[in-house]
Amino acid sequence: MLTAIVGVNWGDEGKGRMVDLFSERYGVVVRYQGGNNAGHTVVNDRGSFILNLMPSGILRAGTVNVLGPGMVIDLEHLCGEAERLRQGGILISPETLKISGKATICMPYHKLLDCLEEDRLAGKKFGSTRRGIAPVYADKYMKKTLRMEDLLELENLEERVGDIAEWKNLTVSGGYGHEPVQAAALMDWLRQYGAPWRDYICDTTEFLDEAAEAGRDILFEAQLGALRDIDYGIFPYTSSSSTIAAYAPIGAGIPGRQLDETIGIMKAYSSCVGEGPFTCEFFGQEAEQLREAGGEYGAATGRPRRVGGFDVVASRYGVKTQGCTFLALTKLDVLSSLDRVPVCVAYEVDGERTDSFPTGRRLAQAKPIYEYLPGFGDVSGCRKREDLPQAALDYVAYLEKAVGCPIKYVSVGPERDAYIEMF
Repeated sequence: MLTAIVGVNWGDEGKGRMVDLFSERYGVVVRYQGGNNAGHTVVNDRGSFILNLMPSGILRAGTVNVLGPGMVIDLEHLCGEAERLRQGGILISPETLKISGKATICMPYHKLLDCLEEDRLAGKKFGSTRRGIAPVYADKYMKKTLRMEDLLELENLEERVGDIAEWKNLTVSGGYGHEPVQAAALMDWLRQYGAPWRDYICDTTEFLDEAAEAGRDILFEAQLGALRDIDYGIFPYTSSSSTIAAYAPIGAGIPGRQLDETIGIMKAYSSCVGEGPFTCEFFGQEAEQLREAGGEYGAATGRPRRVGGFDVVASRYGVKTQGCTFLALTKLDVLSSLDRVPVCVAYEVDGERTDSFPTGRRLAQAKPIYEYLPGFGDVSGCRKREDLPQAALDYVAYLEKAVGCPIKYVSVGPERDAYIEMF
């Protein structure tokens, strides 16, 4: 079984929590795109862990985890993340973690350029995490990056790194007026943070192909959500990689394979980190109460997330874009304190009601049309479908019908056992 777990909305839907849950059934978990620009928070019996680069399966003993060729890897961050996990009692070894030699290295100058450009844009910024993701993906497609396999021949990289530094300084110092990057410092960085991973680098395409051929179940873990996809998201306020399920076999390194199922993750309400149109957004006290109840702060950046009621229009679009087989609804418990539950059922664009997700100027000018469903009280202790109050069941059924996809799992808390299998 080849299964993708993907976000339906803007990211931060709770994918890490669900991957941790499902990873018990899968022998291999693969991250197939993105870098350390987003985070998955997972709570288990060992504590609370924030994962940026590592697949969430790393927390499950006996699972093999893969960083695929579609990823961009900040070596310094990877070292720090691995150390924090080891301090939490998590085993990190070449047997539990395999890194594709084709994955791209996110260099220090990528982060520098990200920051310089966001500072230049000022009030017109895209809301970047300033972790170098857009610059490194841009360089990848210009074929001017280093890949993880290059770490296996560090002694032969000096001339190449020197050429790259010379080229980069045309922008760093020539364009932004910043002091130039130094090739020697870049080589020192590669030796310090790259050398520890040399034993982890391998042909993950061969490994995954053999695993699939042997009938092993493989789980593909996405970062962010459909609305942050570079092609199908809220461009230009997107990530710089493909976040959709269709890209999973490609970004994982086995493009000839096809998915058997796609599990879409969406929250019982809406949240969004960063800039860009967010039609269903709440403001003031209403927003603050929902943000605090849901702990809505970015796992990668700590930034307060923008929040709003469940967005039917955006979610229906995300479900279709991801090709979801079924859904997992997270954070239903966060709505426990509400007397009535807000749902954005449609948009108003140019004075007309629309049920279709718009793009460009029309999305930026869209206004939410809200309806309210009855509240359902505390559901955090529910573990079976029959434990849920009727109003909660009605809310889940309403969302199923609205987005056109069955909701198989409902999460009612951050703990591993705090979920309900609906069918």
